[in-house]
Amino acid sequence: MSQIIIEKNIGNIEGLCIIYPAVYRNDHMYITETYNKRALKRKGLDINFIQDNQSMSMKGVLRGLHVQKRFPQCKLVRVIKGAVYDVAVDLRSSSNTFKKWYGVDLTAENDKQLLIPEGFAHGFLALSDNTVLQYKVNRPWEPEYEVGIAWNDPDLGIIWPDIIGTYYGNACSEGYVLKDGTELKVSSKDQGNCRLKDIIL
Repeated sequence: MSQIIIEKNIGNIEGLCIIYPAVYRNDHMYITETYNKRALKRKGLDINFIQDNQSMSMKGVLRGLHVQKRFPQCKLVRVIKGAVYDVAVDLRSSSNTFKKWYGVDLTAENDKQLLIPEGFAHGFLALSDNTVLQYKVNRPWEPEYEVGIAWNDPDLGIIWPDIIGTYYGNACSEGYVLKDGTELKVSSKDQGNCRLKDIIL
């Protein structure tokens, strides 16, 4: 079996990592260690994940951006079916890369996992139907401390792939489509998300 590979500080953002888990393949099958706590610790990532979450999204669904103001979560994100464009935004006020974002394609085929440290906002765009995303967290969800940031906040300037539309000063999905005509879908909750400048972190 191959060895786990970790690309640290991707996008020049401290703590943000791409992880390639150990995989063995041949013409007929494959086996992979989707998570190995000891291997991560040997690479300097000693994280106590306590919970696994899984979601399914149709093509064009955009979720986020979410962050917990208190009890921030570290997340280890991967896709087990389909594909997403996954985005992390550094909201650590003491960070030299405060407000800087990084996006990456996570697919069932490329084996990439995104390790998002505490203090980051997270969101993703489903690029295929029936996309299944799975992620680990080191703290439970605390809804009373969760805040939502508009996915299209012009102060962040996130470039979402294939989305066409005009920003009207809110997080509404109305008027946005993917290049192939797929309607952008944002939950009613996330359509109420505010710009970062209007949020006290």
